[in-house]
Amino acid sequence: MADTHPRPSRRCVFASFRASHVILRRMSLRRNLLSLCLILSFATLPLRARVLRVEISSRADILAGQPFGQAGPYERITGRIYFSLPISNAHNQQIVDLDKAINLENGEVQFSSDFIAVRPKDPQKSNGSLILEVPNRGRGRIIALIDGGDWDLAKDPGDAWLLRNGFTIVTLGWQWDASGADALKFFAPIAKDHGKTITGLLRGDLMPSKVMPEIPLGHLIIGSIGGSEYPVASPDDPRNVLTVRDSRNAPRAVIPRSEWQFAHTVDGKLTLSDRHIHLNGGFQPGKIYEYVYVVADPIVAGGGFAAIRDFASYAKHAKGSITPATRVYGQGISQNGRFLRDFLYQGFNADEEGRIALDGVLAHVAGAGRGSFNYRFAQPSRDAQPTSSVSYPTDIFPFTDLPERDPVTGESGLLDRAAAEKVLPKIFFSNTSYEYWGRAAALIHTTADGKHDAPISPNVRVYHFTGLQHFSGPFPPAKGPGDLLGQQPESPLPIRFFWRAMIANMDAWVRANTAPPESSYPRIADGTLVPFKDYAPPAIPGLNRPHEANEANHLDFGPNWRQGILSIQPPKVSEPFPVLVPQVDADGNERDGIRLPQIAVPLATYTSWNLRDPSIGAPNERVSFEDSYLPFPKTAADREKSNDPRKSVAERYPNKEDYLARFAKALDVLVHQHWVLEQDRATLLHEAEQAWDTATK
Repeated sequence: MADTHPRPSRRCVFASFRASHVILRRMSLRRNLLSLCLILSFATLPLRARVLRVEISSRADILAGQPFGQAGPYERITGRIYFSLPISNAHNQQIVDLDKAINLENGEVQFSSDFIAVRPKDPQKSNGSLILEVPNRGRGRIIALIDGGDWDLAKDPGDAWLLRNGFTIVTLGWQWDASGADALKFFAPIAKDHGKTITGLLRGDLMPSKVMPEIPLGHLIIGSIGGSEYPVASPDDPRNVLTVRDSRNAPRAVIPRSEWQFAHTVDGKLTLSDRHIHLNGGFQPGKIYEYVYVVADPIVAGGGFAAIRDFASYAKHAKGSITPATRVYGQGISQNGRFLRDFLYQGFNADEEGRIALDGVLAHVAGAGRGSFNYRFAQPSRDAQPTSSVSYPTDIFPFTDLPERDPVTGESGLLDRAAAEKVLPKIFFSNTSYEYWGRAAALIHTTADGKHDAPISPNVRVYHFTGLQHFSGPFPPAKGPGDLLGQQPESPLPIRFFWRAMIANMDAWVRANTAPPESSYPRIADGTLVPFKDYAPPAIPGLNRPHEANEANHLDFGPNWRQGILSIQPPKVSEPFPVLVPQVDADGNERDGIRLPQIAVPLATYTSWNLRDPSIGAPNERVSFEDSYLPFPKTAADREKSNDPRKSVAERYPNKEDYLARFAKALDVLVHQHWVLEQDRATLLHEAEQAWDTATK
């Protein structure tokens, strides 16, 4: 995976040039501007954050130059951006194996990233704020999520809220193992120890939802490859081990080596493969299979942090930046919310000159997590799910923004380094109901012993979006497909409107110091956050309850794992942190947090979990990422017939008009408190009508 930066034969050819050559070459560049791609570069200085050059592979007007409000026409630019990191700069020295990169030359290491930029054609018409999307598994989707149109704006811009408000949006590859032809990738060198190959142990796991004769070594997420991972380096090494167990905390049973091999079926024939495992009789649904194997040539993965950092500084400070900005907001969902938490923890919000990189951070559905982003043999795609990616360096201490001390490790707070370097951004840590069960989210606002609510720093807001799941489910509500098939339909509550308000609130906070809504989350002090054993949902007919929730544990990957070297696989697992979950009301809906009108004026119960359908195995285990949607009985007769303890729809609301009036009143509260934008009121009222019709038909 070494990035030697070859000159492509079918793309525009670019060369870096220094400031002294700009004038001499300007005329030739102008002559070729319409037929070739744009070259952007600037002088490079030693020990300074910089972009070496930008290669543009495509540049096109969005929707044939259609104007979007005061920002006018937009354009979409794709290409690759090149970085160089001096290993002697103090802000780069936490990157694991940077000094061992095979392309180390003159004290510097080069990396590159794919990017997509959406910006006003006239940069002077932008609002000065750039949203820097950290893409999930290499796929940028924030524009589609917020505006409701195409992710690439090819045909449908949705309502173009981001564009009409003048934002610049950049999606930048940071993940070396992002897979798929459309993934934005991060190109990083491998590391060697004075020319010698570095080897180690790597681990993967999964619970299939159907019989599979073989599995890929890459991380399977929602039925597809989320990370390409490393090939096996020594197939016959006795350290290669395959185990099986019934659940996350069940004992492992070793599968004899004679029953499996590194192989893949091609055209009906079993063929040796360094990226697949074949098991005689197949991998069975409802079982967790875990494999440990020998790998070689680690990628210098931590350079992805520097790419985000240096692009932010480039956008704000470089003369001639392709995306000039006054303010940069880092935005990440799930994996990339964890990336941003780790980015801050590891001290990357100070660029090589000590300036603040990200002015704002919106880390969504990250729970208490960080991730495998800056380790030797890092696996960025691995996360933490109920039945896979178990015991990875994800939900690990520290959790809170203000300093806290773990008596086991002695570590302190998440934002200590940013605070010490005076580069604290404004931060939103937002989670849905799912993360309290699947990602130990309570730990971000409680003491580590689970006994007290923790203080929150003035520059941080913690938001709990009640009744929502990790990603928004479909409407009308339906069960998830494949690996996501649950016993109940998914929660359909939308995150889109909260996102728009959060971005508007963050922009006002950074731009004008206009305070956003105060933190809103469940608390120990008022009984809205309780130990798992005290969780008390109603006895809804046909609803099976989970037997546990994900916990964060103390992990030990070996003597040097805090320095990025993991030598014990699987790790030693010791004392867990307490598991606290939001308490519910008589309907089974959570009592706290930011409640859409669908929760404040309910037609259904939205649990924070969904159990696996028996057809995919392990029906006592929770489905990854999902909540459950359980509609109320329609009438009192229906309620009595099923012995449902919840009031029926007819007993709550005399008619549709009454329901819509109550919905509108609850919605007005959210608009007044800046949780929802006024312009989204009509859309939500229309969705309320659809919800009523679905609940009463």
